[in-house]
Amino acid sequence: MKQSEIKELSVEELKEKKAEFKKQYSDLKMAHSVTPLENPLLIRSVRRTVARLATELTKRELQ
Repeated sequence: MKQSEIKELSVEELKEKKAEFKKQYSDLKMAHSVTPLENPLLIRSVRRTVARLATELTKRELQ
């Protein structure tokens, strides 16, 4: 997800997306440890998306 897409989401949607991407990240990590993924850079992009969502949530809580 891009930052512009993240800014348009509500707080509840952010929390749902964060949980969804965290699950996807853990699934990718597990799959990669068993059998190397075809595109291991996907793990990096999902991890960064989780970080973007967490940052936006923190930013909104501080306002």
